[in-house]
Amino acid sequence: MTGKTAPPATDPAPKKDTAPAPKQEPAPAPKEEPAPASAAEDPPAPEHPPAAEQPTAPADEPAPVPTAEAAPAPEEGSPSAPAEPQAPEPEPEKSKGVPPSSPLALAVEEVSENSITLTWKAPEQTGRSHLDGYVVEICKDGSTNWTAVNEEPFLSTRYTVQDLGSGDKIHVRVKAVSACGASVPATLEQPVLIREILQLPKIRMPRHLRETYVRHVGDAVNMMIPFQGKPEPEVIWTKGGQPLDTSRVAIRNTLKDTIFYIREAQRSDSGKYELTVRINGAEDKAILDIRVIELPGPPQNLKLVDVWGFNVALEWAPPTDNGNSEIKGYVVQKSDKKSGKWFMALERCTRTSCTISDLIIGNTYSFRVFAENACGLSEKAAVTAAVADIKKTKTSYQSEKIPQRDMMEPPKFTQPLTDRTTTRGYNTHLICCVRGFPQPKITWMKNQMEIREDPKYIAMIEQGVCSLEIRKPSPFDGGIYTCKAVNALGEASVDCKLDVKSKIG
Repeated sequence: MTGKTAPPATDPAPKKDTAPAPKQEPAPAPKEEPAPASAAEDPPAPEHPPAAEQPTAPADEPAPVPTAEAAPAPEEGSPSAPAEPQAPEPEPEKSKGVPPSSPLALAVEEVSENSITLTWKAPEQTGRSHLDGYVVEICKDGSTNWTAVNEEPFLSTRYTVQDLGSGDKIHVRVKAVSACGASVPATLEQPVLIREILQLPKIRMPRHLRETYVRHVGDAVNMMIPFQGKPEPEVIWTKGGQPLDTSRVAIRNTLKDTIFYIREAQRSDSGKYELTVRINGAEDKAILDIRVIELPGPPQNLKLVDVWGFNVALEWAPPTDNGNSEIKGYVVQKSDKKSGKWFMALERCTRTSCTISDLIIGNTYSFRVFAENACGLSEKAAVTAAVADIKKTKTSYQSEKIPQRDMMEPPKFTQPLTDRTTTRGYNTHLICCVRGFPQPKITWMKNQMEIREDPKYIAMIEQGVCSLEIRKPSPFDGGIYTCKAVNALGEASVDCKLDVKSKIG
């Protein structure tokens, strides 16, 4: 048996060099992945299936074992054999996708005695998968052991790490996590020293609360006043130096603000409230002035003082209750007996008296007055007890006699002529003003010679203004010019000298 088994051991070696051995490799390849690697050695077994050989080589039953051990042999003799099973290996890696990019702008928002608050921004790229959240990791300075502080990823970009040791230096980093994996962590450049930062108390009163805070009766009062200070400050509210009535006012304090709340405001809640924020003897104070208002009462003692022509005079006194708000004015209404309806007479009267005019003669009127404050008009009005009867009166018109006035007046020059110097070739105007009634006749003269129809001269008079235009004068046109005014009551004249020079150059 051993002699028969020895020769087959030498048979496969020459068959590796012959052509038939490689031709049998493609046949078993589609059935099993390891077949190509052992196909060169397995074919002799089916070709020689004698029973005498099978017992001596029980390795034929566990066929996969020798094929796995024989796999390195083809790598030396036939390098093309292992290429086929290794080709599909990178495909599972591509299906995983790309992990998200690192979180942005990692920063420390606040540090306390045993905690640190971090903030950051979402990464620019999250890959194909949605972002599952973030993981915060810490490491003590001098160590390389990073520890995750949250068990499950969270989507908030703000996180407070609790239970830290005071005085420790902590390195911090944040990873973005998705189904494709974790991002490259965003890490703070320097470690953070865990310690309490002392800060003096400071109240930051909102702008709208720095003046009187006005609310109506029945309204809710809900105000939040922020402050700062470390360690945690003591917050004290008082009114008039006394503690607040907890049945009326609810106070809720946090580390950064205090909330003042009244469910339904009453006028008794008006007043000045003092807020004190205190830390180890240091303190800051602020005053909150609250005024709760309501509608005023009606005016008092409305009287009809006088009636004349189509006018009425009224007087009254301010209301006894102004609704805890200054009276802005009064609204006056009128009602005539015929219609019985009320109409606006004065929309806003700032005094406690007024005069109503333009009433219709022959009608009888009643009047009422409302008081007005910042909350609105009073629910009730003061009504006059008496009525105003606008009676018809007889009037006669006499025209005023105007005395007749004598308007006759001799000519008089109110503005004389003035001497002029002009240049040859440039038009020149001589002007004067005259008054008189009836309107005087105007005559222009040159060197005592009357200027008549000469195209060189244009004479005009309008509203008592006399003008003489001399068109393109020459030295010959120089001389004494006279304006003479004559009417039935007399005459008057004025004159001037005109000098015409030749052009220079």
